Amino acid sequence: MRPYYIVLSYQAFRKHFQELKKGDLIGIRLPLKREETGLIIDLINRKVEAFPSFLSQILSTSKTLQAEILKKFMLPYTFSIRDKTTLLSVISELSQLKGKFQKFITKDDRANCGLGVRLWNSLEEIYNVAGTPILSFPFVLQPFFENIRDIRVVILGEYHIEAYERVNPYNFRKNLFFGGNPKIYELTEKEIKFCEKVMKRGKFPYAHLDLIYIGDKGPYLSEISLRGGIKGAKITHQAYEETVKKIHQNFYKKWEEKYSPVEYLTP
Repeated sequence: MRPYYIVLSYQAFRKHFQELKKGDLIGIRLPLKREETGLIIDLINRKVEAFPSFLSQILSTSKTLQAEILKKFMLPYTFSIRDKTTLLSVISELSQLKGKFQKFITKDDRANCGLGVRLWNSLEEIYNVAGTPILSFPFVLQPFFENIRDIRVVILGEYHIEAYERVNPYNFRKNLFFGGNPKIYELTEKEIKFCEKVMKRGKFPYAHLDLIYIGDKGPYLSEISLRGGIKGAKITHQAYEETVKKIHQNFYKKWEEKYSPVEYLTP
């Protein structure tokens, strides 16, 4: 009988994919294309596990899945739009609010750094271009709120937690990529617990979370990812990488205690 595998490279994953079984662990983020995510379903059926979890990996790459799975943490009236039928249904629902929202935001499914975020003056504008190269499916649709507060939270397991507010009075996109400035932010116990609930639901061992406030209402989840920029954070890049490595190594040790013997598969 072969030892249990802890897969630590994509090359090893591809080489041993067919033989993976219960007790084996994928210890990396799989760089799978959208059409390859079915491989994860197969692995789950074979009871192969991953660290970070398969769920957290998929959520990190898809804003539309976040809008569906983590919907209860997000702004009211946040929708995942997958086709024209879905869009028409959402337009019908929002139209019943009798003009409560004047403008809307869309987010491209897999864009980062605010590059896929667009502001629209009406739902009709969105409908007219949805499904074209200008706004391809799928995408996230939500109301536009002025003067929001945007807070980036970095949580690295039990080892590190910090936050900074992203301030940009010249652009509705608060991202530092678009000229925003970081401002140190002290998290409250309520905000920490909120982040922990989001991470537990998405099975994130560590995460970057974007929280937003609308006036005194919030926090709401904007987005979450396993990795992200730390330009405005106090932690250095080296310390960040070392901490993530430590989290992984501690998990592997616990895995060895559960399954033995273990073989690490590297390139």
